[in-house]
Amino acid sequence: MDDLRIKRAPRIEAEIIVPGDKSISHRAVLIAALANGPCVLRGFSRSADCMNTVVAMRALGIMIEQPEPGVLIVHGQRRKLSAPKNEIDCGNSGTTMRLLAGILAGQNFSSRLVGDGSLSRRPMSRIIEPLRLMGANIEAEGDQDTAPLRITGAPLHGIKYTLPVASAQLKSALLFAGLFAKGKTTVEEPVPTRNHTELILNYFLVRTQKDNNGGISVFGDHVPESRDFSIPGDISSAAFWLVAAAAQPGGHLLVRQVGLNETRTGLLGVLVRMGAQVREAIEDVDQVEPRGTVEVTGAHLKATVIQGREIPRLIDELPILAVAGALANGTTIIRHAQELRVKETDRIAAIAHNLRSMGAQVVELDDGLEIHGRAPLHGARLSSFGDHRIAMAFAVAGMFAEGETVIQDVDCVATSYPGFEKMLSELANPKGIRTTTQVITSLAPSRSED
Repeated sequence: MDDLRIKRAPRIEAEIIVPGDKSISHRAVLIAALANGPCVLRGFSRSADCMNTVVAMRALGIMIEQPEPGVLIVHGQRRKLSAPKNEIDCGNSGTTMRLLAGILAGQNFSSRLVGDGSLSRRPMSRIIEPLRLMGANIEAEGDQDTAPLRITGAPLHGIKYTLPVASAQLKSALLFAGLFAKGKTTVEEPVPTRNHTELILNYFLVRTQKDNNGGISVFGDHVPESRDFSIPGDISSAAFWLVAAAAQPGGHLLVRQVGLNETRTGLLGVLVRMGAQVREAIEDVDQVEPRGTVEVTGAHLKATVIQGREIPRLIDELPILAVAGALANGTTIIRHAQELRVKETDRIAAIAHNLRSMGAQVVELDDGLEIHGRAPLHGARLSSFGDHRIAMAFAVAGMFAEGETVIQDVDCVATSYPGFEKMLSELANPKGIRTTTQVITSLAPSRSED
């Protein structure tokens, strides 16, 4: 799949599910690998990023079976890992590299983490510095503290560390390192980030402690308890379809079995501010991570301001929200999102370039964007910049443009959302499957694969 071609779509009227949550899948397989016995993980994301984490844990001596698509049996080894025979390739996954660095820092062997060209440009000093404070021996071989990372395991000690940037990956790396450290490790975050790591540690009966200053602590020498775990649908994947329906007056979309963790649902609040009708219903909290249904009815969207403390909770959704801003009345402003510049690509520059190519008026800011909405979009030939979220966001933009939109180099979409093109076709093809029941039926095979 090299290029993706999109034409203006009819009004959406559908009911869907989305693949398992990427962020939770990464963390689930890591903690299960450290547990005291076999764990069954259901709904595991089959994205390339998450499979990189699976391959990495196998390289570290963990037996992981896949009896059917979306189901893993992870045979935990009571925190005992083996030295890898070769370097560990993290592919495009920053989550794999950063979280795994935390675990490997406390082992009694050496390892080397490598990634693709995009990952090798992403900043790693944010994890290197605090891990060194814990006693880790970790070196970045790339320029400006970038990958490859060479880690020589060492005895770790707990620290108290305040995050300089709002980063769930950094927080998680330190909490995983804390499981192998002597004493107590505390991570304070001035701005709350997604809390999947804390929740999954608690679910696997690893004691954590929260304080009144936003700090979360773990204690060394804890062995996670073997437990089965079910992973909800990924709301960041659902975001593309939710925005597509929200921007179509009268459009209607129901997403079932999707994760509704409050640190991940910032998108829904933004869509409400923009005038869409949004209903969410939590239906299951049995396994810590809440899941349920999101229903969106579209409207003529109006501009909004996205900034400040809400940014870390919807950082992955900002590309598709920028597209929503281009479809809304008024000027949408995104600020305090400088983290977008160090993702798989410089997402601020990529969004600005592609929106302008489609006829939108955009001002690029140091830390965000100023988007003047409601200029008619026209089809264009656009680059994905090798970034899955840019590719998917502008595929949705193409659903609202006159003429044909071509997204180049969309193989990157598989890093997070295999099956995206199929879903796009079903929602955007006027001769395709349209009714609610038929959409669910048509997705049943891919649902088991996810």
